[in-house]
Amino acid sequence: MAFGQPSGPPASAKQIQELLALLNAAGHSDFRDARGPMQFTQRQAGGKFTRDEADAFIAQLQEWAEIAENAGATPEPAPPRIQPTSPKVTAAERSLKSVPSEVLAAELQKRGWVVLEP
Repeated sequence: MAFGQPSGPPASAKQIQELLALLNAAGHSDFRDARGPMQFTQRQAGGKFTRDEADAFIAQLQEWAEIAENAGATPEPAPPRIQPTSPKVTAAERSLKSVPSEVLAAELQKRGWVVLEP
């Protein structure tokens, strides 16, 4: 297999559309916009995914949306870009800002973390 080549069958058009819809709901305009926050490769930023990759990213985005929904949070609109030098806030960070601290602490404790109030 050549470097950077996919290691499986390509994702279906339905998977790509679902993934793009979830990325749009998370505040990204396209795959390239989500490249850094989602840690896409250059190939993935161009919209090329294997079936397994697409399934994994879809599951990840659905989990994030479910966590935000269970917390009773509504997704925040994407903040306007003020300066290109300002640090970029990822979709996950944006959605987590609207989740109550108690819900975040409970989720971390379920994952084995020790959580203390400041």
